[in-house]
Amino acid sequence: MRLSIVTSAVVAALVGFGSTIAIIIAAAQAVGADAAQTSSWVAALCLSMAATAGYLSVRYRMPVVTAWSTPGAALIAASTGISIHAAVGAFLLAGGLIVLAGFIRPFGRMIERIPTSIAAAMLAGVLLQFVVGVFQSAQGAPGLVLPLVGIFLVVRLFNPALAVLAVLFVGLGIAFGGSLARPLTSDLTLSTLTFIAPAWDLTALIGLGLPLFLVTMASQNLPGFAVLKASGYEPPSSPILAVTGLASIVTAFFGAHTSNLAAISAAICTGPDTHPDPKKRWMVGPFYALSYLVFAAFSAALIGLIAALPPELIKTVAGLALMGAFMGALSSALSEDSKRFPAIVTLVVTASGLTLFGIGSAFWGLVAGLVTLGLDFVALALRRRG
Repeated sequence: MRLSIVTSAVVAALVGFGSTIAIIIAAAQAVGADAAQTSSWVAALCLSMAATAGYLSVRYRMPVVTAWSTPGAALIAASTGISIHAAVGAFLLAGGLIVLAGFIRPFGRMIERIPTSIAAAMLAGVLLQFVVGVFQSAQGAPGLVLPLVGIFLVVRLFNPALAVLAVLFVGLGIAFGGSLARPLTSDLTLSTLTFIAPAWDLTALIGLGLPLFLVTMASQNLPGFAVLKASGYEPPSSPILAVTGLASIVTAFFGAHTSNLAAISAAICTGPDTHPDPKKRWMVGPFYALSYLVFAAFSAALIGLIAALPPELIKTVAGLALMGAFMGALSSALSEDSKRFPAIVTLVVTASGLTLFGIGSAFWGLVAGLVTLGLDFVALALRRRG
């Protein structure tokens, strides 16, 4: 046992929570969740992180760090016209599909066959508006936003994982010190869970549930497995998907969207800085779980703190937190010459906000990219025959 085990777990939890909680609040607002439902959403997510990371790390003796789907939250935040009840139905569908991906190999292989460049382009299209939102916010509050961007650029040179946390803490100081924040309306009362009945809206299931599953698998679970493998572990994919998928189903009834493997915060816990012996790093799991239990207990107060902040600060923190994910998605989308044009089609359709038949742009971006890719393959085959 080393102190680095504890510090790695706490830092990973702070990075995961502090750098993306603003995106969760934006997602809750997009589907019309009230204050109690938003608090329940965050508390349920934190309980899911505690349960899944603690269980999987102890069970498989490896640092299995879980997180909520940040790209999924961005997808929800970009949606329009979906109620919280329809969103819960979509969350249940996404959780069920994650379980199926774990237990039904042909289903999992079918998802894996979706070209990485197309899935990444869809994710980049979703994230684009959040990244651009940083500099749109600078127009309204340049004295707040631009210094935070400068801090982000400097801190990431030394520790990219802490750059967003630095922006958050400095932003809090500027907001409250400069009287830019509203008075706090919540106290340190314990959080409660609120049951939210699902509504089975076909357009929400197709337009939100299916893309939520895809971005969670493509941008969270697959990179999460890659992080573990890069550190010398052989994570059992089926049990991990089953556990996180079942957790997603249970917590969906309390407003939470999908749980999955962590990628960025997982990297904090899987290297030699956590413990020189890879066989001892699994001990980070229980301390990570304990950190999220604390977050779950006081989620209402934490949300009240975020709600008191200027909207420009929230957009800046969220956009900067997603900068790395956007960069990775864009790089992956454009990495293959043969699929670059279909990927661009996917990105622009997704970023356009197109809504047809009540189904959002993420789904249509995926469809447009796959159709374009199919036409390219047909044209190539015809040229070869000719």
